Parts: sequence; structure tokens; C-alpha cells
Amino acid sequence: MYNDDTICAISTPAGTGAIAVIRVSGRDTVKICSGLLHFRNQGMDLKKAVSHTAYLVNIEENNEITDECLITLFRSPHAYTGEDVLEISCHGSYYIQQRILQLLFSSGIRMAKPGEFTLRAFINGKMDLSQAEAVADLIASASKSSHDLAIAQMRGGYSAQIKELRAQLLEFASLIELELDFSQEDVEFADRKKLDSLLITLKKELNSLIRSFSSGNVLKHGIPVAIVGKPNSGKSTLLNALLNEDKAIVSEIPGTTRDIIEDAIVINGILFRFIDTAGLREAESIIESLGIEKTYEKIRQAKVILYVFDITDIDIEEIKEVIEDFRDHIDDEEKQFILIGNKTDLLVEAPKHFSGFVELETIFISAKRKENIHLISESLLKTVRLKDMNDTATVSNLRHYEALVKTLHDIENTEMGFFNNTPTDLISVDIKSALHHLGLITGEVTTDEILGNIFSNFCIGK
Repeated sequence: MYNDDTICAISTPAGTGAIAVIRVSGRDTVKICSGLLHFRNQGMDLKKAVSHTAYLVNIEENNEITDECLITLFRSPHAYTGEDVLEISCHGSYYIQQRILQLLFSSGIRMAKPGEFTLRAFINGKMDLSQAEAVADLIASASKSSHDLAIAQMRGGYSAQIKELRAQLLEFASLIELELDFSQEDVEFADRKKLDSLLITLKKELNSLIRSFSSGNVLKHGIPVAIVGKPNSGKSTLLNALLNEDKAIVSEIPGTTRDIIEDAIVINGILFRFIDTAGLREAESIIESLGIEKTYEKIRQAKVILYVFDITDIDIEEIKEVIEDFRDHIDDEEKQFILIGNKTDLLVEAPKHFSGFVELETIFISAKRKENIHLISESLLKTVRLKDMNDTATVSNLRHYEALVKTLHDIENTEMGFFNNTPTDLISVDIKSALHHLGLITGEVTTDEILGNIFSNFCIGK
């Protein structure tokens, strides 16, 4: 996948802007680009440029100026990729960007592949694989929580923890392999008590990381919130109030919402993805029936369910039946259920069994007047049961989660093997498998297929 030729790409978003940044990296960066850059200071050229210093230059072809640019040279190994890197900050004209790229191409520099700059950083030891993946997460972060997760992972996250545990396990694996070499001598090089202690520590830390994935995954992608209820209970009006825009069609005609409407907002740094669903009732048409079927599908996918009901047209017993019905159909202890009593603006007196609704922790609102909407936001934030990410490593990457689960399985098999006096050569297989799966996370064990899958999802300029 990798060779050390020189590559280039536009690192800023496509289109026209005030400036654009073109990045060049490779062993011949300075040699090739020297002939294209004409420094404003007489006698200066790229070979003499000081690393991490900006210079004003003209990019010229046949004595014709293409643009006046600022360039910054980052000399190896103190650069993002570990190679010589040149960043050209030019004017954001589409023509200028393409013309500079053409000049680079004609000089023997090729277009970078998606994620190739970060791939080179990984191969040159500037970061491990989990940190490289965090770069893509940081670029894609849409909220403070997802940003903080990516930053923590880029700075090492739990990869240092994984490397330390893997190093200890590798030491024991080496001693066990040594025992196999001297199997006829009936000797033990690996201290079984120390190995038992290491296995216990590994299981504890692996379980902690695996449990963190449910929180990390929703923080990374957003917490799905389904807005459900009977037709004409005010679900679409509530969605519009939460988003502070007219996203959904509002009508007094029951069954207006027949498709799923989704949008997202950030509340205190947490991304919530709201889903307005079709009203739950006996369908009167095939189209409405399909909408209700999608509603139940979204309910199963959601982490939080906002059940909206018309406070002027319901009684406490019906609400209790609704709660029991949801408990029967949703087998997920982590799913949160919040009752929303809507249309308080139509009340002339307190609803019947008001105390019963209060006991069920109902939030009373008027979605039409946007009254008490903030109480829903506060309640949603309470459903996010997260520890302080500064103190607890949080897994948000599915590939890492799957590797951790497989590692835990290997460790449990190893532990069981020692308990059952399984032959050492068979135990060694499980330990090697655990080492393999831990190494997949940080990139100490990898393949071109894995690297291709990871870096193909990056943008070209990164």
C-alpha cells in the first residue's frame, strides 16, 4: 500500500474560498518544489528554508505568475507524515487550486489517495493505528462530546494502556514458548501466579473498555430519540419546537405524518438525533400502515423514547397501559422512557388524576407555545449516563470493540486452560490469539486489507 514517492492534495474543502491549502509530502518534496517557488527575498530558495517557518513566494510557470502564496516547510521527521511536508496557502480560486496541482503533477508529484497522509504518519511511527482512526473521527465530529472523544484518542486514549498490557502478555507468551522448547526437561519459566494476576487484570480492564462502548458509540454518532404517541398528540409540533424550525408538517388531521422525519441538535455538547414517527393507531391505509411499521422499527433503534400524549384527552389508566405495553415489546434495560403531557394551553383546570401523572414524572408542556421545552432538554441530558471521560477510557470505534471482545474470549480460554491443566501448547494458542487481537487495535498487527478499509474512509487531503 505504501511507497515513499511524493504526493499532493488539496486539504481544504472543495470550492471557492478566501484561501486554500495544498499539501505536499514525500522524500523529494524540497527537490521537486524548489523549481516552482520563487521567494520574494532574493537569493532564498526552498532548500535553505527553515522548518516550521512561513515564507512569501510566487508560483510561476514560464515567468508567468500563477499566484502569490504563503508556504510552510515542515522538515522530516518533525512533520505530520514523518516526511518533508510542504503546505502551500494560496488564494481560494478554483482555477488557482487546479493550476497549482497541474504544475505539481507535471513535476512528477502524484495525487494522494484518501487518507494517504495519515497512513504515512502511521507507517512512519508518528501515531499508532487507533490514533490515526481518531483523526477521521475528529474531522467528522459534530458535537463537543464526539470532539472530546476524538481528541482523547488522538492523544493516546487507551492505546498506551493496551500496549502495556500486550507487552506484559507478550513477555509471558515468550516464556511459555521457551517451556515448549524444553518440554522434555519438565521445567517452568513462566510464574503461574504472576500470569494468573495478569489475566485477572486483563479481564478487569477489558470488561471496563467493552462496557464503555455503549456510551462511546452514542456520543460519537449521536443519541437517537424517538418521538412517539397517538396521531394528533403534537409530536410534529414538539419536533419543530425542539429544533426551533418548521421541519415537520403540522396538521389537525390525524395521520398526517406517514414517513419518518429526522434531524439533530446539540444540547450541552451532546448530539441528539430526533425521529418524528407516524402516530400509533389502527392504520386506515397501506401507506399509513407502512409508516406505523417504521415507527416500531425506530422505537427499537432509539435509546430514548419521548411518548407524547394529549393531556386534555387521556386518563391515567391508559397511560399506565401504554407504559406496560412498551415494557412488553422492548427488551432493553438501557432504553429510557419519558412521558410528555402536551397541549397544556388548552387546559382550563388541572387534569383528572393529576397526582398520578406527577408520580410518573410526566413533563407538562405546550409544544404550540414552546412552553417548558427546556424541561425536556434537561431530562434528555439526565439520560446520558456517562463518567468523566478525562478519568475513564471510552471506546467509540466498532473495530476496537470487536477486537476487545475477541481478546476477552481468548483470555477467558487461557484462564480456563490453566484451571483444567490443558497442555501448554494449546494454552499458547489462546495467548497468541489475544496478542493478535490486541495488536489489531494499535496497528502492531495489521494487514493491507485492514489499512485499506480504514484509510479509504478518509478525505483525500488528510
